[in-house]
Amino acid sequence: MPETTLYDRVGGLTFFERLVERFYLGVASDPALRPLYSEQEDFIGPRRRLALFLVQYWGGPTTYLQERGHPRLRGRHYPFSIGTLERDRWLLHMRDAIDASDAPADAKEQLQGYMVLAADAMRNREEDGRAAG
Repeated sequence: MPETTLYDRVGGLTFFERLVERFYLGVASDPALRPLYSEQEDFIGPRRRLALFLVQYWGGPTTYLQERGHPRLRGRHYPFSIGTLERDRWLLHMRDAIDASDAPADAKEQLQGYMVLAADAMRNREEDGRAAG
């Protein structure tokens, strides 16, 4: 019997769309993150891309890959200056969105763990302004 994916356990695409919607509500009013989205007044593009990436990562359809190719997350985020503050604020809003979701506790734990690793991997600036790692 095939293993059930996290995508299936949380309710599929609808779950991830709601998660990302909640996340971007926090981002929109965050003075540390809002400048990173200066050309995204409504966040429609970023919301869609993040939701599709998470869907694919957690075992759902590969629409992200079909539309955008390989995620190459670090490369896609390199043009944005992401230091410890930006990482921490991103995680705050993502953790809040996960906590507010109706996902089962074990799924929330998996999501939280992944988000910490992903957010840290996107950091590309040391606090003295030098490029990170």
